[in-house]
Amino acid sequence: MNEVLIPLWAQAVVGALVIIGALITLLGSLGLVRLKSYFERVHSPSIIATLGCWCIMHATVLFFSVMEQRLALHALLIAVFISVTVPITTIFLMRAALFRARRTGQNVPPAVSRVVSSDPADNDGNRY
Repeated sequence: MNEVLIPLWAQAVVGALVIIGALITLLGSLGLVRLKSYFERVHSPSIIATLGCWCIMHATVLFFSVMEQRLALHALLIAVFISVTVPITTIFLMRAALFRARRTGQNVPPAVSRVVSSDPADNDGNRY
């Protein structure tokens, strides 16, 4: 196999992007551990994981583009997939948690929907 030497500037940029992405992701993990309620904890890893993923994706694209001497965009697909799925998953998890909290009578904001009642005592099965 041929060894391809990567220029020093590319090594430095790739290394910096990977370290920045890893530190951002670590920061999101610390937010997950430190915050008290589920509603506070859900934001930290979802937002931060996407940002850390994009930093690492840029490092991957740069590394493989310089190494193969052509534009390598395969890592972009992974980052786009994560950027699309993480917010959607977070929204669904938050809605499920709010629904459960309302049904158990916890102190959460009232529902603005006409489909779901905010009152936990209103469990008669009527949705409208």
